Parts: sequence; C-alpha cells; structure tokens
Amino acid sequence: MPWVKSEDCVACGMCIETCPVGAISMDGQAAVIDEKACIRCGKCHDICPREAVRHDSERIPDEVAANVAWTKSLLRNFESVQEKRDLIDRMTRHFNKERKVSEQSIARLEQLLGEL
Repeated sequence: MPWVKSEDCVACGMCIETCPVGAISMDGQAAVIDEKACIRCGKCHDICPREAVRHDSERIPDEVAANVAWTKSLLRNFESVQEKRDLIDRMTRHFNKERKVSEQSIARLEQLLGEL
C-alpha cells in the first residue's frame, strides 16, 4: 500500500490528478492516500516529483516496533513469569498465523498470474 511521506510532499497535486480512482486527496499541505480506495496501480509513485509517495516495505521496522510495543503493553496485565511467557507464545502464534495467511495469499496470487 503506497503512503505519502508528508514532510516530502509539496502539495503539487500531480498524484491526485493521476490517480484513476480518486483515492488521493489533500489534507492540509500534503497528499493522503485512502488505502481502501487505492487499487495499487503505482501511478502515484511514478508521477511524484519529490518521491513523497513511498512503498509499504519502508514501514516494516515501524510495524515490528508497534507489534512489540503492543505485546509489552499486554504483558502488564500478567504477574507471573509463566503467564508472561504464555502470552508471548500466544502472540507468536498470532503472528505466525498472519505469516501463513500472507504466504498462502502470495501462492494463490502467483497461481492467478500463471492463469493470465
């Protein structure tokens, strides 16, 4: 999912004009992408003269930090070391499930690509 690095956006509006589904709007002095409306065509990436439209992969460290922070916040609800270990085990299973969903989705998309 593309996103706009607001500090790099100069509000030129080129991405808004280029978006085929109207998923980009101006919020103050920066463009914002509506992720539900975005069709991931990449046109906003290509047109942005300041490279303010960024890729998801750049947010991976932030998402990992948020997941760890979430787990740490949940740990405060448990007292014993065993309860805390159990929570971390459950959280690990949660993220493993997310990985499986991603892997299976990628496999099906590759199959779909082969059917084109």
